[in-house]
Amino acid sequence: MYLILAGQEWLVILIAIVIILIWGPSKLPSLARGMGEAIREFRKAASGAAEEETKKVEKKEEVDQKIIEMAKSLGIPTEGKSREQLLDEINKKLAELKK
Repeated sequence: MYLILAGQEWLVILIAIVIILIWGPSKLPSLARGMGEAIREFRKAASGAAEEETKKVEKKEEVDQKIIEMAKSLGIPTEGKSREQLLDEINKKLAELKK
């Protein structure tokens, strides 16, 4: 049976041979361990970034809900209004109440 290797397999074999020739076979396990740790840290950082983004979205939704509650408590209709519009109306209402 014949074994046909594609370009990627040849590249991996070539890199492994170069590493063995440069650093020797005794360094190969530590180099592989270091590469594994680097990949693990990269994945950990990538998943952490996704979790932080989820927390930011949840925090924004929580703030938006509090803005809506504040507007309703001041008697401001909230339907169909953006966050900025509600904040403007809340500020106007509070300025009126200060007078």
